Amino acid sequence: MKIAISGKGGVGKTLLASLLSKIFAGSGYDVIAIDADPDANLAATLGFPTPEKITPISELTDLIEERVGSKPGQSGSFFKLNPRVDDLPEKYSARLGNIKLMVMGRIKRGGTGCYCPEGALLQALLAHLLLQRNEVVILDMEAGIEHLTRGTARAVDKLIIVVEPGRRSIETAERIIQLANDLNLKNVAAVGNKIQNQSQKDFLIKNLPDVEFLGFIPYDEAVINADLAKRSVLDSSQAVVGEIKNIYRKLLSSGEIQNEQQK
Repeated sequence: MKIAISGKGGVGKTLLASLLSKIFAGSGYDVIAIDADPDANLAATLGFPTPEKITPISELTDLIEERVGSKPGQSGSFFKLNPRVDDLPEKYSARLGNIKLMVMGRIKRGGTGCYCPEGALLQALLAHLLLQRNEVVILDMEAGIEHLTRGTARAVDKLIIVVEPGRRSIETAERIIQLANDLNLKNVAAVGNKIQNQSQKDFLIKNLPDVEFLGFIPYDEAVINADLAKRSVLDSSQAVVGEIKNIYRKLLSSGEIQNEQQK
């Protein structure tokens, strides 16, 4: 299964991506977790011991020049749009149990309005991961789906928008839904996060009436405390983990994951 996770900054995308990755991996699936958010912290949330030592793919200058034929930062240069990338998940991923992690870095150079050499490599790599790999792929994105093209969007089994009870979060979700429609990405769902009461659930359902909600993750200070203490959330909040396990089961029962994939 290929899962993309988006939403406004700070709503809990990385929390959901990390716990889903761990639950899938703990159930016997091989998982590739992709950190495609420029504010990369998926490695730390997953519990990698030295996340600061993981270099984003977009910063591997020699690799980019070798594969696309142009150095990063060279404007107006010619470069390959379909570089070889099939060996990169094995060579340039960090590993923790059944989870491989790849940190993408920025796909598009800000303000240029065009793709750069590093962007060409990252787009090719993302297409390979979504279209040609057999593992469960979980993509932690920034507040949008700019990483996806019309071609790669077809491979996404579920786009999950994380929302919290607030107007700005709802507005971001509405923009993401419109972008998904533009790419003809149909399997869009939402997950509510930081939920403290039934009225907040009702608020989200009322304001996103046409979106399926996979679950509502409760607010729990234990999550914040675990993050501050650099402890695993998986061991800190039974309420949060229990709801994300419910979301995992809904994804399994949706028919989009075949039992044959499981070991």
